[in-house]
Parts: sequence; C-alpha cells; structure tokens
Amino acid sequence: MSSAAENGDAAPGKQNEEKTYKKTASSAIRGAIQLGIGYTVGNLTSKPDRDVLMQDFYVVESVFLPSEGSNLTPAHHYPDFRFKTYAPLAFRYFRELFGIKPDDYLYSICSEPLIELSNPGASGSLFFVTSDDEFIIKTVQHKEAEFLQKLLPGYYMNLNQNPRTLLPKFYGLYCMQSGGINIRIVVMNNVLPRFMKMHFTYDLKGSTYKRRASRKEREKSNPTFKDLDFLQDMHEGLYFDTETYNALMKTLQRDCRVLESFKIMDYSLLLGIHILDHSFKEKEEETSQNVPDAKRPVMQKVLYSTAMESIQGPGKSGDGVITENPDTMGGIPAKSHKGEKLLLFMGIIDILQSYRLMKKLEHSWKALVYDGDTVSVHRPSFYADRFLKFMNSRVFKKIQALKASPSKKRCNSIAALKATSQEIVSSISQEWKDEKRDLLTEGQSFSSLDEEALGSRHRPDLVPSTPSLFEAASLATTISSSSLYVNEHYPHDRTTLYANSK
Repeated sequence: MSSAAENGDAAPGKQNEEKTYKKTASSAIRGAIQLGIGYTVGNLTSKPDRDVLMQDFYVVESVFLPSEGSNLTPAHHYPDFRFKTYAPLAFRYFRELFGIKPDDYLYSICSEPLIELSNPGASGSLFFVTSDDEFIIKTVQHKEAEFLQKLLPGYYMNLNQNPRTLLPKFYGLYCMQSGGINIRIVVMNNVLPRFMKMHFTYDLKGSTYKRRASRKEREKSNPTFKDLDFLQDMHEGLYFDTETYNALMKTLQRDCRVLESFKIMDYSLLLGIHILDHSFKEKEEETSQNVPDAKRPVMQKVLYSTAMESIQGPGKSGDGVITENPDTMGGIPAKSHKGEKLLLFMGIIDILQSYRLMKKLEHSWKALVYDGDTVSVHRPSFYADRFLKFMNSRVFKKIQALKASPSKKRCNSIAALKATSQEIVSSISQEWKDEKRDLLTEGQSFSSLDEEALGSRHRPDLVPSTPSLFEAASLATTISSSSLYVNEHYPHDRTTLYANSK
C-alpha cells in the first residue's frame, strides 16, 4: 500500500504506544529521514545540471551522521546512523520534471515534523506525510527497493514520454543504516489529500478472492474497503462526462501497458470518494458551531500531481458534472448512481511487485485451491486485462447524452408516415374523381353526337379516349405506390368508372 492509502488517518494518539519498525522507534526514523534528506539534497545543489546518463541510475552516495555531529553534519539526539541516497542525479531530474525546486522539497520534508499515518495493508510498512500534504514517505522492503532501482531507466523513459500518468511519482529512494539494520524509504506523491475528507476509500485490484475489508479495518474511522465492498456499495458504478471518461480510461490503459511491459502485477487503484452534498452539510454544521477552519493548502504545488492533472493536464475539467472551483483540490468530477455530485481522487499504487518465482508459486498454489482467475496474483498480461475490464465495466461508466428514446422515434416516424400516406391517398382520390368526372362528360358528349348522327343513344363501339403512354405510365407509378390505400378506400370508384367507360 502506498500514497496515503489510509486517507490521512493519523496514528492513534496514545504516546506510550509508539510504533516500531525493525525494532526502531518511528520517531527515530522520522528524525533520521529529515536529517539525511536535508543533508543530501543540500549537498546536491552544488553539483552542476547535466543530462542523465545510464550510470547515474546505479550510483549510491553515503554519508555518516554521528549523534555528536561532524564537520559536515549537525549533532542530533538519535543513535548514530548512515544515510544512503540512490541515483541522486536521476531523482533530481524526476523532481525537476514535476516542477519541484530543491528549496521547496527541503521545506516540505524538513521544516516541520512528519505526520505518521495508519497502514491498512498487510506489509507492515510505516507511512509518513509531510505537513503541507505534498509528499508521502513509505518504508519498503529490500526486494522492492532493489526492483525500483532496476525499474528506474524504464521509468525515466516513460516519464519523458508522458508525465501525466496515474502511476506513482517517485521523488527519492533512501536507506538508513543503524545498529546493523537497514530501513529503506521511498518518497512519492500524495494521492489522497488529508484536508479533503474522503467519505469512501477503496483499494481495487479487479479480483474477488478475499477482496473484502476485514472486521478490524471496518472499525477504523476511515476504513479502506476493497473490490467486493465496492460492488456492494456502488453496484451501479461511478459516472463521468464523455471527455473525462475517455481521458481516464486512456490513461489507465496506457499505464497498465507500461506495467505489463515491466512484468509488474498485483498493483491496485487507490480510489478516494468525496461526496460534495455531504461536504456542504458538514460545512453548514461547522459554521453553525463556529468551528474555525484548519490550516490547509490552497492547491498542490507539484505539477501533474492531482488526479485531474494526471489524466487531462491542467486547465481542463469535466463538462456538465460540476464547475471548477478552488475547493476541489484537483479531484475528478463524477456522479453516483443516486445523482450525488462527487470528487474522485485516485492513483495506481503498489507497483513494486514483479512476477518473480515466489509470485508464480503463490499463484500456482492458489489456483489449485481456488478459482485461478479470481485470485489477485496472476501473470502480468492477464492481470492488466482483468484490471482494465473491471474498471471499464464495473467501476467507471459514461453518462449517456440525453436523446429521444427509440420508441418515441418509432412513434414519430410512424405518425409522419401515416400523415404522408394520407396526403398521397387524398391527392390520388382527387385525381380519380377528376378523371371520373372528365370521362363521364366525354361519355355524355359522345352520346349526344350519336343521337344527332345515328339516332341511337347506345353504341357499344363508342369508348372514351385513352391517355397517352407517358400519362399512363406516370399514373400507373403513382397508383402502384399507394395501391394499398386506394384499394381500401375507393374500390367502388373503379367499378363505377369502368361501367361508365363502357
């Protein structure tokens, strides 16, 4: 678990129950981190800027900080320790890429005490967040730190091609050695800002095997739920406008393909949901109780660090969902199936798990006991496809544009067809009546001529004149196109006309 997966839950306030990591008190780790980073980053400013070379990814710098101090290091009240910095020039480039100046980096980490966070994961790692809410500092295992070192050249290439990503942004990798114990830490971006209350937090992998929050986790003030909890709570998913949805899914697809190329699996999407409707009610309650607002940053300073910037870049926001305002903290606008307006904060976490031998053995054992497709540990290609399918079909959905329903369209088209047919029928009927009248008139004129010339009123060889071939063809075409209506409404006219013609 990384990047404030615990939604900024500070560690319990019992001072007599301080956490330890590898038999080292968390307060000693916090102090050593600040002293070590303060020295190494300050020393790095004296080195000139240049292009990152391949050997820069494998450089390790080390400095010894005794408790009594030295000519280069200050005195402190912690045990003596050695502080190592991995690939200092490469990470300096990464920080510059995200607009982090050395002074701002030092001020965020070293100016005020680090805040310890609770950890809902099973790794047992310690999490710290800076007071300005910019950075997360996490302890990692030896294999994870080693894998990140190997990952750096490819990570460098990916960031150059696309700095807007939901993948973790690594700003530094360090190691503190004291009393024969190595404590490795990594500095990353903070996904879930503490100053924005997360009403729901989910850790989603796209798998279902044992993917439900434990009872102990549910008892926390801000628990982190899992896939089965999401399907139960948000069974209809989360809705975005078309532009935001397309940008989000494109970013997820690109990031998953990058992870697949590195043979990385078992990662998660950390999703924090802030309900704006609840937020307005809470603000009204705070105002009525005259509770002063806590000190909070207006906006994060690091480039591409917010969720909205990670998928679209600065200056864009969702259309038609909510309007942009400074209180969104870079969240992605969305709506629930109930119509509630939401702000979403998200990032891909836990990417330092490669599909090594132990993971292959773990998947093989679980596949024998359970359904192999439902367990979280899987080969990278299958894991990426399952992850994307779950996000696309169960978690994130597109708001459909308001259009006329097919039934209404069908009714309108039938009504228009009927109206047009009635017009055709009426015009055809009028033509038949006019033709009948003309033929009757011609018949009467022929009869009067017979009376005068031959003295007889009835001659079978006298017939009315027929229309020309062009007129006949035109009339036949018109009649055939609506013969259904003509046959239904005017069968007697044809019989009468035929008799009169004779």
